[in-house]
Amino acid sequence: MVINRLRHTTLSAFNHSTRSWAPIPLQNAQSQVTQSWTQRLSLISWNIDAFSSRPISRAKLILHHILEGPKSPDIIFLQEVTSDVRVSLLNDARVRAAFLATDTEDQTLFEDVPFTTMTLLSSARFASGLNLQKEGDGVEGGEKFMLGRVSRVTLPSKYGRDALYVDIIPPAAPDTLFRFINVHLDSLGDSLHYRAQQMKILANVLRESGCSGGIIAGDFNAINPVDDGLVDKNELVDAWVTLHGKTDPNGATWGVGVERRGRLGPGKRLDKVVMIGLKAKEMEVIRPGLIEVPRPAEKPNEIFWSDHCGLRCTFII
Repeated sequence: MVINRLRHTTLSAFNHSTRSWAPIPLQNAQSQVTQSWTQRLSLISWNIDAFSSRPISRAKLILHHILEGPKSPDIIFLQEVTSDVRVSLLNDARVRAAFLATDTEDQTLFEDVPFTTMTLLSSARFASGLNLQKEGDGVEGGEKFMLGRVSRVTLPSKYGRDALYVDIIPPAAPDTLFRFINVHLDSLGDSLHYRAQQMKILANVLRESGCSGGIIAGDFNAINPVDDGLVDKNELVDAWVTLHGKTDPNGATWGVGVERRGRLGPGKRLDKVVMIGLKAKEMEVIRPGLIEVPRPAEKPNEIFWSDHCGLRCTFII
């Protein structure tokens, strides 16, 4: 029997007075009569590639593309974030001004693994306590989503992977809880049995007592055709398939001009957004740009920001 260890973690906001990231208090759901409500949120998920050259410069370009585009997201899921890259992202003035971030001070995340996941939540849409809600604060009805528990679930894994999740409480329904889960499932073809276990565990996390549903998004490493069946097997809704169908050739997210690591060819839809209890409205693949990599006595080589594309998904709660 697999025992999954739950590790509580923190969300932090940047304190401009102390010039440091500080943990924020989180809200417990309180039973109360609900009213009719609908909220639209947007998510971008991106495996930013820990292994290629110039990781910090590439991460900065990806972040700039995410934040300076016409549709800045409410939620950002990043995978393959190294310790140095995390420091760079947390030092970005736009992140400090507008986002809450997970695990800002926890260096133990990198003790046994080369990279981890990171979640950013817009402070315009999410608040750390009821006292922070202000009328007309950028959300319909003048209220923000409350933040509940923030945790990492240790998964059965060859590579030490876990699932980072944040519980959110809608402003008009304080007795309702949804869960946003950032994942990087096990890599390569010989880890299919781990991915099958991981998907089952994550689906069950969304069905825990008191949880009304939510999203699992990130790098699913869906290498094998059997991987695609895991979504249906666990009765999850694949947002891309719902909106674009199974055969849309524009859904591939991996192998942007490269072929490496296990001879996995390009054109794979490794990254996904799946959900329960929510409704996907729009979804697109975000293509990475190019960055130069200097080479001694040679013409600089150009590589993509990441070997993965990003995913943008807008959904309704």
